[in-house]
Amino acid sequence: MSKQTSLKTAVAAVEDGALLALGGNALHRSPVAFVKELIRQEKKNLSVIKTAGALDVDLLAAAQSLKAVYGGYIGFEMFGLAQSYRKGVQKGDITVYEHACASVIAALRASIYGVPFQPLNGFQGSELPELTGEVRYVTCPFTGEKTAVVSALRPDYTVIHTNIADEKGNAFIEGAVFEDLIMVRAAKKVIVTAEQVIDSESWTVRPQVPGFLVEHVVLAENGAAPGSCAPLYSIDKAGVVAYLQNCEGFVEKVKEAEIHV
Repeated sequence: MSKQTSLKTAVAAVEDGALLALGGNALHRSPVAFVKELIRQEKKNLSVIKTAGALDVDLLAAAQSLKAVYGGYIGFEMFGLAQSYRKGVQKGDITVYEHACASVIAALRASIYGVPFQPLNGFQGSELPELTGEVRYVTCPFTGEKTAVVSALRPDYTVIHTNIADEKGNAFIEGAVFEDLIMVRAAKKVIVTAEQVIDSESWTVRPQVPGFLVEHVVLAENGAAPGSCAPLYSIDKAGVVAYLQNCEGFVEKVKEAEIHV
């Protein structure tokens, strides 16, 4: 059975108030086309899980669609701060559940394993656990040592952008997969957007995402732009700068844009 559908239909399945894990990393292979359609459909009170977010998270903040973020880093790397996100946090419109990237991954793994929390190492000397409350300590029953743990995070939807997918939901990412495969396994439901959708009999590589985990597949060419999707295209530096210079204007253009997928 084909799971391929339009971008409008896939986004329509996402309820207001949903918890979304967004794949990719910063300006690299993030599901930007999907985020734009969330804005066009005026989805509200969304919460986002992201180890390192950039345009995807900031766009939702600029459109006032964002309620909360579970993340390690939100910013535009060499281009500067995520201005809309920062303003939303400062005004109290966006709640930040601040993590390190590793603790986001650990929280997702807890959901994969079906346990309420996940131990992890590396917070020695950090004030983040005390400042945020997202990392807590338990006594290890085996060693008696103090051990950092994080609560499980289970996305309502994980949305990833891939290089190739087929109509059954199988998908392939060329190059760095970042946390996408962990997000896929942790989620209740999965939506894949892809630069190319092929027939399931046409694979010449082995997909990393199995179709049985996927709810919807969407053809979205240039779906990570103005970010990159290696090896197909690099970051559009001028496009990123244009957004940062006029976030509100960019959002208005997104709302007015006609889509054909």
